[in-house]
Amino acid sequence: MSIRPECGVPAQLKPSPNHNERVLDIDMLVLHYTGMPDHEAALARLCDPRSEVSAHYVVMEDGKIYQCVPEGRRAWHAGRAWWRGETDINSCSIGVEIANAGHDGGLPDFPEVQIEAVVALCKDIVARHGIPAHRVLAHSDVAPDRKMDPGEKFPWQRLHEAGVGHYMGNVEPQGAGFFQRGDEGTPVEAIQALLGLYGYHVQQTGVFDQKTHQAVVAFQRHYRQTSVDGVADPETVTLLHGLLKTLPSLL
Repeated sequence: MSIRPECGVPAQLKPSPNHNERVLDIDMLVLHYTGMPDHEAALARLCDPRSEVSAHYVVMEDGKIYQCVPEGRRAWHAGRAWWRGETDINSCSIGVEIANAGHDGGLPDFPEVQIEAVVALCKDIVARHGIPAHRVLAHSDVAPDRKMDPGEKFPWQRLHEAGVGHYMGNVEPQGAGFFQRGDEGTPVEAIQALLGLYGYHVQQTGVFDQKTHQAVVAFQRHYRQTSVDGVADPETVTLLHGLLKTLPSLL
């Protein structure tokens, strides 16, 4: 572990033994919530070898930042995950945990001082590593079948306005179709294709199955937080189209 934190914002070291060697270059930032009501206990768990979990950084409710794992090492924060064909998300990402009780704890609001610290930390990380906007993701994006964090109350738009992450504001919905679990047909296959092209682990089966529902929920948690229902309505599909159009041409 380095003598001082590596980030360019005020932080303290809280070393965790839970890391190993990276095998990929860093090109992704993944945000989480701790999901525990006791934030000090959550920090301790990330540093406990028995837990076998960790993150590079933890941002507490009061805005205090801890670095637990050197950025050059592979922290164990994403678990079983997938994005655009990559399954070793831990190797290509920096993981940031945000102290919050999560959905099981009523999904409390993130304090302003905490969000300010998260924004500053993320700006520093993406600038130093050249992480593109579309590679700043939620844990729920890369593991929609297992995870909900950092949740629909996390201010992704605020992060985007600070220059971090991919986002679109309000859009004028196009079309009139509503698609949900159990629906079948060409329109469902088209929605699956769009989700897969963006990065979600969805296959083009033409059947709106559980995996498709989970991917739509994850997309809404990140990009359409006013209604997270898993229904591919016109607003959701229009947002997905719009975001895809703004991706780099190499994708």
